[in-house]
Amino acid sequence: MTDQTTLTLSLFADYFQFYLQDESANEDFGQLWTEEAVGRLLAVAESSVGIGTARNRDVPVAVSVHADEPEDDFGEWDLVNECSFTVRSGRVAILGCTDYLPDAVRIALPPGSYRLRASYAGLATVSDDGMEGDDFYRLQLWPAPPAPVRTLKAGVAVLR
Repeated sequence: MTDQTTLTLSLFADYFQFYLQDESANEDFGQLWTEEAVGRLLAVAESSVGIGTARNRDVPVAVSVHADEPEDDFGEWDLVNECSFTVRSGRVAILGCTDYLPDAVRIALPPGSYRLRASYAGLATVSDDGMEGDDFYRLQLWPAPPAPVRTLKAGVAVLR
């Protein structure tokens, strides 16, 4: 697998979240958004990941696939989390939580175990009413054995 070009998306983060999931996954995020998951802006299931956001609006998201773990570049990010998930179908969908799955953007990935690094920037720029902001979300994926969820950089708290 070679590094692929980054996808740049605008996703409707209804309920302050969007998803990256195997297109065949049917996991219940209602139970995954525990107090701990809300605090770290990351809810993880076997084949799905929920990314928490600072706004309940359209948010910019960049997604890239790598052959190996990307280099650390945490300096410009407010928060960086990593988790594992499993691709079964060979296709991963990226969508807002109320988006229609058949219309979601997809990435072809060979079945197997992957790491996802979710990096969050501009969280403190969101206006008090949550309507405006320069928040940005980057998702980096690469093949890797399963490993626990971990926070690589903790920074700005997001209050909703």
